[in-house]
Amino acid sequence: MRAAAGGAAVVGVAFGMARYAYGLTLPDMQAEFDLSEQLSGLVASATFVGYLIGLLGVPVLVARRGPRAPTSVGGACGALGCTMVALSPNPVVLATGAVLAGSAAGWVWAPYSDVLRAVAAPRHRPTLLAVVTTGTGVGLVGLGALGLLAPFVSWRLTWAGIAVAAALAATLNLRLVPALPPPDREDAGAPLHLARLLVPLLYTVAYFVAITVYFTYASDAAEEAGLADWAPALVFALIGLGGLVAFWTGRMTAALGPGGVGAASLGVVGAALCGLGLASGAPLVLGSAVVLGAGFMVGSSVLAIWTAHVEPERPGTAFTIALVVGAVTSIVTPAVTGALVPNAGLGTVLVLSGAVAVTSAAALAAGLPVRAAVRRARARTT
Repeated sequence: MRAAAGGAAVVGVAFGMARYAYGLTLPDMQAEFDLSEQLSGLVASATFVGYLIGLLGVPVLVARRGPRAPTSVGGACGALGCTMVALSPNPVVLATGAVLAGSAAGWVWAPYSDVLRAVAAPRHRPTLLAVVTTGTGVGLVGLGALGLLAPFVSWRLTWAGIAVAAALAATLNLRLVPALPPPDREDAGAPLHLARLLVPLLYTVAYFVAITVYFTYASDAAEEAGLADWAPALVFALIGLGGLVAFWTGRMTAALGPGGVGAASLGVVGAALCGLGLASGAPLVLGSAVVLGAGFMVGSSVLAIWTAHVEPERPGTAFTIALVVGAVTSIVTPAVTGALVPNAGLGTVLVLSGAVAVTSAAALAAGLPVRAAVRRARARTT
């Protein structure tokens, strides 16, 4: 549990705070530095590139220094990057710090699959993986609280607060997570069973499309529904609160299996998207945020559990592959939806995205009995 607590702290700050702080504080930064929409968009895209670089660097660093090393690198990137943004005298330093802070999320999440494989009994791993992942929900609550204070303080203080949180989380991680050796060559060279990963990766694409659409347009939908300027911060906080249900993802997985929980979470995210697209006032917007939080956090927790389930010998590598697929999906999705919104309208695109998520969830659920029958047939022939 100590390792999971350290992981929850680092993941919570990197994913729940540093990754989303740029969008939350962007209007104030644009006003101070006179940033154009084009430059702001380029910086936002660059933060995703930093995230991808972190993801791709994880297996290399794990192989050389062990699974705790990338989490320490990520904690340092978060603390340093947020500090640079908070103190930035010009757009160049601001952009560099934002990219560095964004890269933290790429370094810190997947390695805990390997950490927990080494320190926890198999029966406890799903619950502990859920604890690590649900740190994101706590981080989103913290980010929302900082955002609600934004009208009264400088945006720089928001980033400074995240920098302090990142430094504290990194220190806690070093104290609670043991320094483990690199994996044995035999384990590191074990082949990945890509056929087993196919369904989790298909789920990953559908899941990341849905949550990317929601996070991209939640603020715009809130504005169209007539909410105040501080509403986006409240939306983030409510997403985090709704996501705390993911602490019980391990129990859900034991009851329904990873595929069943994945299908349910994808359906919940789809319902939240439909609610946001149909919202005409505050109750539906804020309600959709709570619903989204539950599907978002359970969906990400079960992805960590699912990849560890199908690749028990190389859980970190399998999870990294899924996250890379998710990152690429997150980069492509806004370009596609951005081309549709001007013609179809924001509400229509949100509802259609929700319908696609619900349909994907139904297809995933329908395929569960078929895959179970295939597994039983294979077991009888071996």
